[in-house]
Amino acid sequence: MERQPRSPSKRRTEPSPAARALRLLARREHTRLELARKLGPHFEDPAELQALLDDFTERGWLSEQRAVDQLLNAKRDRFGAARIRQALLDRGVSEDLITPALARLKESELDVARMVWTKKFGTAPRTMAERTRHVRFLQSRGFSLEVAMRVVRSVESGGDS
Repeated sequence: MERQPRSPSKRRTEPSPAARALRLLARREHTRLELARKLGPHFEDPAELQALLDDFTERGWLSEQRAVDQLLNAKRDRFGAARIRQALLDRGVSEDLITPALARLKESELDVARMVWTKKFGTAPRTMAERTRHVRFLQSRGFSLEVAMRVVRSVESGGDS
């Protein structure tokens, strides 16, 4: 059975900006800045975009706190506080929300760093060059130098530091 070409009258119409916003929010939580960036090209007047974002925030459909929580849950088992902080800043989250979120993260940062290190390497470094590579790897994942050194030292000594 052959498909008939669509007639011009049956073409899909462009979704409204509000429908676009709802579709984006249905997939995952967005910050106000992220949503504004994605919807901006579909608005001629920036004031209309801000009004839509205000309306969505008022209705509880757009929440910075939920976006922060979602990002933390998605990244907490793979990255350190510095990397997560940068991801939150890139998404336009305010310092007022970042500071308490990172405080909760710091409590388990050493355990997460050990888990990330174990998944990547599994055995203690044998040379100084390997040790440096292990520390740099953990730092690239957003863990502080102090946490990275504690992980590598604890592995080398065979215990917890």
